[in-house]
Amino acid sequence: QVQLVESGGGLVQPGGSLRLSCAASGTIVSINVMAWYRQAPGKQRELVATITSGGNTNYVDSVKGRFTISRDNAKNTVYLQMYSLKPEDTAVYYCYAHILPQFSASYAPYWGQGTQVSVSS
Repeated sequence: QVQLVESGGGLVQPGGSLRLSCAASGTIVSINVMAWYRQAPGKQRELVATITSGGNTNYVDSVKGRFTISRDNAKNTVYLQMYSLKPEDTAVYYCYAHILPQFSASYAPYWGQGTQVSVSS
């Protein structure tokens, strides 16, 4: 059974930094795209950043220059390094991965449980 487990959320002051991690576990053959989404109270879930298996990245405009997505393919782990955090970054952050499990014929989407990031003084 494939699972995504996140860690690293918390409360930080404006201008501070946090690093989120998300590890995929289970019998995994391959992972292509990994990503981070976020959902603020009363808002729709928003795509924050994506990274391909080859390391190509994309970011929503609001986090460009402040957030960095990276991955360790050997550990099936994706990271989100967040700098210069703002109150508007407050949200539940979810990791996503497109995974080919063992004994499966196709890739499928998997989600983490979410981790709260709060930016406040």
